[in-house]
Amino acid sequence: MIEDWSEFNVAMAGATAALAGLVIVAASVNIGEIVKSRTLTARLLAGIAALLLALAVSALGLVPGIDALWRGSMTLVAALLASASQIHATVLIARDPDPADRARPLKYLVGFLPIAAYFVAGVFVVLGHPAGLYVAAAGCLLAIVSAIVVSWVALVEVLR
Repeated sequence: MIEDWSEFNVAMAGATAALAGLVIVAASVNIGEIVKSRTLTARLLAGIAALLLALAVSALGLVPGIDALWRGSMTLVAALLASASQIHATVLIARDPDPADRARPLKYLVGFLPIAAYFVAGVFVVLGHPAGLYVAAAGCLLAIVSAIVVSWVALVEVLR
């Protein structure tokens, strides 16, 4: 079953690696404005971490002969590592003193979606449930969307 996902994993590994690099380069354009924000650098890091999570899980799907226990376990470890960046960003967002910030929960929930999907995927894969690979695919797509949203804020909205 894992072998059936090789083309998807190749595409997603390439896409997430390229997007992570582009986010880093693009952020350097507005780095002066980005670092003025109390939360934006942490949110960018969390977005990049989500892309790296997607890259790592996609790469795991390309390891020849990897069994479900290893793949699922490593997915859980990678999700745990990525969650550290998102938790840090969430703490900073929650402590942001701007009273006009009504979108606060949305800012961190978007970042938790791919991580949550990968936690669920990891558990399902360890248990041998075929839905785990589909949930991992959803996590990958959510990581891309999440990173693009955070990148847009960092690159465009920060200048408004």
